[in-house]
Amino acid sequence: MKRTIVILACALATSGAFAQASAPEAASSMPAASAPAEAHAAKREARVEERIAYLHSQLKITAAQEPQWKTFAEVMRTNAQNMGRLFRQRTQAEQTQSAVDNMRQYAEIAQAHADDMKQLVDAFDPLYNSFSPEQKKVADTTFRQTGEHHERKGRGGKAAAPAKD
Repeated sequence: MKRTIVILACALATSGAFAQASAPEAASSMPAASAPAEAHAAKREARVEERIAYLHSQLKITAAQEPQWKTFAEVMRTNAQNMGRLFRQRTQAEQTQSAVDNMRQYAEIAQAHADDMKQLVDAFDPLYNSFSPEQKKVADTTFRQTGEHHERKGRGGKAAAPAKD
């Protein structure tokens, strides 16, 4: 259960609300109360773009791999947008929903996360298969470190405590 919460927290941390930041004139017509939400959405979007740029650099994507990379990056953006939308809905309904509604919404988020991860894997698979052995080694290490980073981040930035038997 804790791992599921960590995974969902990670999804939130990497999610972006791209729809909210789509047009400057739309943002300026929003009420002042949504300004913090707009700023938060922009930060999430920036984190997603930073992650995409980091991975592109780390993996040393070649010109031949660029089409697969663009597909993968677009799925990352779409997934982040989807999670951002779902978490915004959850936050907005949090104070008025029943326990059952809360559980249903959590299940919806968990299912959406699973569906999004499937799409991400499906987009990453052809890219990974195009990698050189060196790129595969970097990818394996980078994605392993990402999981460790998220586990630490999910626990207040501290390293995960060893499991007790």
